[in-house]
Amino acid sequence: MGFDIRLPIGLMFTLLGALLAVYGWMTRGSSSYVEHSLGLNVNAWWGLVLLGFGLALLCLAEIRRRRSLF
Repeated sequence: MGFDIRLPIGLMFTLLGALLAVYGWMTRGSSSYVEHSLGLNVNAWWGLVLLGFGLALLCLAEIRRRRSLF
């Protein structure tokens, strides 16, 4: 069984995505962000995208780990 790069990268993207999504959620009513992003909460949306990507990588790493056990 070798080293799977998807595990640390998945952890990094999951952590950063969660932090960015929480930050976006906490600043959702700020007028300065609304002016610069055309009314979209870009931090929250990209945080969710990064979180989903990180979780997908973690799932793929887990599938690989389980297949290599047999």
